[in-house]
Amino acid sequence: MKMKMTRKLCLLAASAMTLSALTGCTAALDGGTMRKNMSAMDYAQEMGIGINLGNTMEAYWADPQDKTAGASLIGEDTPQNYETCWGAVVTTKEAIDGMAAAGFNTIRVPVYWGNMMEDDGKFEIDDAYIERVEEIIGYCLDNDLYVVLNVHHYDEFLIKNHPKEDVLEATEIIWEQIAGHFRDYSDYLIFEGFNEALGSQREGDTYTEDELFDYVNDMNQVFVDTVRESGGNNKNRMLIASGYWTNIDKTTDARYVLPEDPTEDRLMVSVHYIDNACYWTNNIGGDYWRAYSNKQCSQLTEVYTAQNIPVFVGECTSIYGKENIAKDADVTASSDCLSHMMHLAVDNGFIPVLWDVNDNFYSRTEYKIKSESDAAVIREIADKIENQE
Repeated sequence: MKMKMTRKLCLLAASAMTLSALTGCTAALDGGTMRKNMSAMDYAQEMGIGINLGNTMEAYWADPQDKTAGASLIGEDTPQNYETCWGAVVTTKEAIDGMAAAGFNTIRVPVYWGNMMEDDGKFEIDDAYIERVEEIIGYCLDNDLYVVLNVHHYDEFLIKNHPKEDVLEATEIIWEQIAGHFRDYSDYLIFEGFNEALGSQREGDTYTEDELFDYVNDMNQVFVDTVRESGGNNKNRMLIASGYWTNIDKTTDARYVLPEDPTEDRLMVSVHYIDNACYWTNNIGGDYWRAYSNKQCSQLTEVYTAQNIPVFVGECTSIYGKENIAKDADVTASSDCLSHMMHLAVDNGFIPVLWDVNDNFYSRTEYKIKSESDAAVIREIADKIENQE
């Protein structure tokens, strides 16, 4: 194992070493501070609003001729080959610096751990791949940002290609490796079990709805158990249990049960897109949109936040196209729709994280939010949260 320097040591070393010699000294190696007096809701408040590093480390190239293979080999089989295969640029520290400057306090880093993995059933994560993920996490922690790290898309691959008992075993193997690698990181690193695949099943399987809820619950329990048993700071790390399809109605159903956690007050729940149904039916911006979104938030508040369980909205709409706006809408500008939904999430105590891909909402080469009106919304929300603390 490589020797790691703490942030304090990095700063002390700065007076004696050149800047080039300090490469690799990041806040990621911050001594692993775990704050003892933080509640789960305290973390939620500090996490503020976030943005996804989407279509990046979770990108992969599936083999259309072999659906049982986790991913096809790309180029020279380097981490950057996969990082850029869905159109992203290579992630730089400057890009993450710009996200922090824009007002985001949380970066969600989705990861497809099947890239560069031998197709031998051992599910061994490639050293170079996890080290590249670690490098990006370092960029975030250098800015004192929270980082949410998950298993993304690979959960769906496992569920749709393997029987349940094998999926649970593979999940344990994968999370043992991730948790073990990052076990000494501080509490600014948070683990999220999965993405949106929980609730899916393999073609030909005939689970009842009740059995699918059990499957979802079992997946989350394996995740929590594996991380907690991995030692180090993971005993007290904040964890996020993924919802059933991250769907609000499913995740607030009584059959969805949060995993048992031996560590008190260190669990969140993940859902996506509060106004999703309105977006896909082109009903954004009117009375129905407001009423629907309020109802979804009320469900989450009743089941979770009222019980001091934070709600992590891991993906939120960042840009509302004209085609998504209702005919009777009185809120028609994309930035105004964004403002309404971000305020709604924050006012309910949720952690909203915008879904974004390369050169969409945020420019990863100009290091700023592309639209001035969108940038103003994010700054307003960030300032609002800061003033509440």
